[in-house]
Amino acid sequence: MKKVYLLSILLLGLLACEDKDTTVATSWYEEGEEFPGGATSHYDISVNAFSNPAPNLEGDGDLIFVTGNSFFNRNWVKAPSSTEDLDGLGPFFNSRSCAGCHFKDGRGKAPDQFGDPLSSMLVRLSVPGSGSHGEPVGEPTYGGQLANNGILEVGESGEGELLIAYEEITGEYADGEKYTIRKPTYTFNLNLGEFESGVMYSPRVANQMIGLGLLEAVETNTILSFADEFDTNKDGISGRPNMVWDMIAQKEVIGRFGWKANMPNLKQQVAGAFLGDIGITSSLFPDESCTDLEQACNETISGGKPELKESILDKVTFYSSTLAVPVRSQAKDEEVLKGKALFKQLQCSGCHIPSMTTGAHTISALAYQTIFPYTDLLLHDMGDDLADNRPDFQATGNEWRTPPLWGIGLIETVNGHTQLLHDGRARNVEEAILWHGGEASKSKESFIQLSAEERTALITFVNSL
Repeated sequence: MKKVYLLSILLLGLLACEDKDTTVATSWYEEGEEFPGGATSHYDISVNAFSNPAPNLEGDGDLIFVTGNSFFNRNWVKAPSSTEDLDGLGPFFNSRSCAGCHFKDGRGKAPDQFGDPLSSMLVRLSVPGSGSHGEPVGEPTYGGQLANNGILEVGESGEGELLIAYEEITGEYADGEKYTIRKPTYTFNLNLGEFESGVMYSPRVANQMIGLGLLEAVETNTILSFADEFDTNKDGISGRPNMVWDMIAQKEVIGRFGWKANMPNLKQQVAGAFLGDIGITSSLFPDESCTDLEQACNETISGGKPELKESILDKVTFYSSTLAVPVRSQAKDEEVLKGKALFKQLQCSGCHIPSMTTGAHTISALAYQTIFPYTDLLLHDMGDDLADNRPDFQATGNEWRTPPLWGIGLIETVNGHTQLLHDGRARNVEEAILWHGGEASKSKESFIQLSAEERTALITFVNSL
């Protein structure tokens, strides 16, 4: 009888501890966080999770979205062609369509093996110095971006190719468990001769497209409120904005888009990608990207001046602005909430700001939404190991924009891989954390000190976003 009594006491004690743990975890839930895009969120978490329009579009929004989607996915052809709205490809290019890099509006990836071509990844090039508005100066022969394809007149192998090899690096957690991360090394095969001495290059993977319009709708003052350039609060984190040139407003403004926040708005981002990736000129970028030294490129037939109709640019921009963010189906799970508490405890949320509110926007569906993007849109020093050593406007070679984390757990469902970071070197969330350095060194070291159970909880949380 005495044994039964003691066993009952023990079980009650364990249950009380479990109830306490559950209560602590539940307390981390925030009202509405399962809808990271606010009223623009949708419930599709299938392979099409990144391709849905915001459900609260008004007027002819759905029609514009569908039209923009068709131009986003269609292949461009070289000029002249009977399909005048879609000719002007190249002369040099990386992809024939937007969807060629952003497959299913999702994330690109780095090649798995040495010798595999880049299919959804590009390489930015520059030499020391800056242009009249602070922008990088392109390499004299190859310009600002290496094209690995070309039309027949300039050579179908384009300007050259980047080959990537990986070195495995082994480390150890505080509990003795081993881990491995991979470090990329780069080799170029160039068709137009060697780079100029001092060239700087930056491989970059195509990002997923969801929630971009919401980020554009975040007011500048909100972003600046996250900045602490001189680390006055002494937490080791000193985010700062990248100030870039707005070609529409003709003034310097805060950058929001791109791995280094070098684009101020989505229209400029879309127009820049049309030129840099597909070779299509537009009202914002009216000149082909041929350098003075690329004679054959300069002698090819243009698809128009510009090649991209303004109405098509506007529709693709609208499409890119209104791709909705999927709901978080596991936002209330106990394991997820335990991981969320650790995310806060390790100061990951110092840069990956969980929530903010959008301001006014020309697309009313995007305005005044409470969103959970997990970014501050600011630049942070991520350390020497992640540096590309290539400045971009005010961003140094060590600085990167905090990438939004929403939708990160669905990349595998949509794109069939889990590669992360600007060059896809991280094969999953765990490796991405382990590559953090600079301002994030303290968070990474704290992650290494966690138990295996705690590490799993934190990773589970990130993958729930």
